[in-house]
This record gives sequence, structure tokens and C-alpha cells, in this order.
Amino acid sequence: MTGNPEAIVKWLFSQDRDKLFDIDVHREKRSNDANRYAWKLCTMIADAIRSSKEEVYVKMLKRYGQSTLIGIREDVCPEGFFKYFEIQSNVNGYNYIIVYKGSSEYDSREMSVLIDGIVSEAKEMGIETIPPDELKRLKESWKK
Repeated sequence: MTGNPEAIVKWLFSQDRDKLFDIDVHREKRSNDANRYAWKLCTMIADAIRSSKEEVYVKMLKRYGQSTLIGIREDVCPEGFFKYFEIQSNVNGYNYIIVYKGSSEYDSREMSVLIDGIVSEAKEMGIETIPPDELKRLKESWKK
């Protein structure tokens, strides 16, 4: 259910008291076109620098993506928990790791920042990107 707090509380009080519910903040979804365009640009950049699209994608996540720094015991293998990460340091038996969120988990604002960064890098390399007005239209469609 999506609604303001009053509507949600009213609805919750009408539900079976034995059930459990999860409540989360509503975020605008973006279209899959955003993720497809990011991967298309990563592929074009990869072709230009003779790399893989996955390597370029990870570089773009590190430069323009969403991340957080966490500490885990040094005997814990981060590969079992995180897809995109890099170990920064080891202090007193803990590895401090920057964990990057994959773009498929981004909201509209986060994806917009990532796409702008990838577009900027592609342009610097002379790679053709969609025109600014088309990019603007694409971003506006993510918010709908």
C-alpha cells in the first residue's frame, strides 16, 4: 500500500492483528531504460579502451555511484556478502570496505547522477551520446 501516514494507519487498524507488515518510504521508480542506457554507454567506453563492459561499469559505480564504508572482521570473506566493494584498510582485526550499490537498486536521483557521469566520460572520449534534450526527456520519464 502507498499513502500518507494517516491513510496507512487507518488501513493497518483494519487488518488482522496477527499479521506482520513491513513499512518503507515510497521512492519514485525509474524505467529500465535508464539501466539499459548506462550499460550501452559502458559497452561503448569498454570497446574504445579495449576493456570489458563490466570493468567499466564498476569504474563508473566507483566514480559516480552510491557507496558506504563498513567494517567487518578480517576473517569474514566479503565476496559472500557484497558484489561491488574494495577493501580500504585493516585496523585492529577489521577490514574497512567501501561497498558500492548496483545501479539496478538506484532510485531516479541516484541513477541520474550515475548517467550524467557516464555521459560526461563518454563525451570526453568522443563517444556519441543521446542529445541533451533526449537525455532530459529520459530523466523526466524516470520520475513518472
